[in-house]
Amino acid sequence: MNNETLLKNLRNIPDFPVKGIQFKDVSTLFKNPECLDIMTDELKEIYQDKGITKVVGIESRGFMEGCILAHELHAGFVMCRKPGKLPAETRQLTYSKEYGTDTIEIHTDAITENDIVLLHDDLLATGGSMKAAYDLVKSFNPKKIYINFIIELTIEGLNGRSVFPEDVEISTLMKI
Repeated sequence: MNNETLLKNLRNIPDFPVKGIQFKDVSTLFKNPECLDIMTDELKEIYQDKGITKVVGIESRGFMEGCILAHELHAGFVMCRKPGKLPAETRQLTYSKEYGTDTIEIHTDAITENDIVLLHDDLLATGGSMKAAYDLVKSFNPKKIYINFIIELTIEGLNGRSVFPEDVEISTLMKI
């Protein structure tokens, strides 16, 4: 965790998307082959013996490493998307955000009760969107759900882990 190469290559963008926010841009990690190898190797190490059958990537940055990780784990990859982006029948969940609501969806045939699911996204801050994804995946009644982020923000007042049940295993590659 907190690999120096990853930390050194993570781009910080001040005042994006609004003034006062320090945006953590993971695109710099994805474009660097060494960083991509490090992230993939570290995540594979964490999850290779967990029996993962599906990796669910959260739109959109969760798609990139999530798909790579699914390949490395010999698991399927499932997209968790905003409404209207998936072509077949979906199951939806609408959730509250700081300023209104949002909706996410997954194909109804994407996850079964026999699956062991890893939910993956780039960043944990307040936990709102991942909690919604967790609740949506939980509605499929899989055997087990794990959660992973590349980055966990440890800024006072965010405490994103607190929105999840205590029995959910959450891992991150970097805490900043």
